Amino acid sequence: MPDRPREPRPPIERIAVLIPTYNERENLPGIVERVRATVPDADVLVLDDNSPDGTGRVADELAAADPRVLVLHREVKEGLGAAYLAGFRWALERDYDAVVEMDADGSHRPEHLPVMLEAAAQADLVIGSRYVPGGQVVNWPVERKAISVAGNVYIRAILGMPVNDATAGYRVYRCQTLRTIGLDDVESAGYCFQTDLTVRTVRAGLTVVEVPITFVEREIGDSKMDGDVVRESITRITTWGVQHRLAQARRLLEREPRWHRL
Repeated sequence: MPDRPREPRPPIERIAVLIPTYNERENLPGIVERVRATVPDADVLVLDDNSPDGTGRVADELAAADPRVLVLHREVKEGLGAAYLAGFRWALERDYDAVVEMDADGSHRPEHLPVMLEAAAQADLVIGSRYVPGGQVVNWPVERKAISVAGNVYIRAILGMPVNDATAGYRVYRCQTLRTIGLDDVESAGYCFQTDLTVRTVRAGLTVVEVPITFVEREIGDSKMDGDVVRESITRITTWGVQHRLAQARRLLEREPRWHRL
């Protein structure tokens, strides 16, 4: 989709790195340390969903030791999308210029972040992509990678969206992008949340840039991906795709002369 003519984008100065957590006590200190070392001028907001393993307490200890580390305690586990929406609203209320989505388990390497932020100077959304030239996945079972690749091919086809890794969770959003696409009616809770916001960004005529990353499977803890998450994603994405095709058909009919439709 061609970009709309735009004014030059303002510089990105205030950055919030959002790290949602649920039972990531062992992973959190290391990932926060790496983020702080890589982008020392950014703030880190840990979004903890009342982890029973004490992740919230670890986050509080990190925050007590570093004024650029903050914690948002959430009472219940509501899903990845709900956690990020809470973090987005927190950042928007505090006038940040950009927010970063990053997993706590180390699969998203903080060392990629400077290049992603550089790309954000000329983009509205930057995706750390596994499926563009130079991107790769390390230590995933063949079956899981096949599901991920096939899912992204399906998304491109059914939604007509020119993005190679719409399900990717490593991202930089300009806060103005979030204001433009709107968050009030976002209902996606699981991993289709990423696709949902990608679709909204593309259809708003905003610029999406994919930067190649190396995605590394977690070494500690368990993945939050399960059958319910996959089913929710397939159902929602298929519904969006049908709605998209119907909307295209309606627009086509509206453009045709009435005599041609009789």
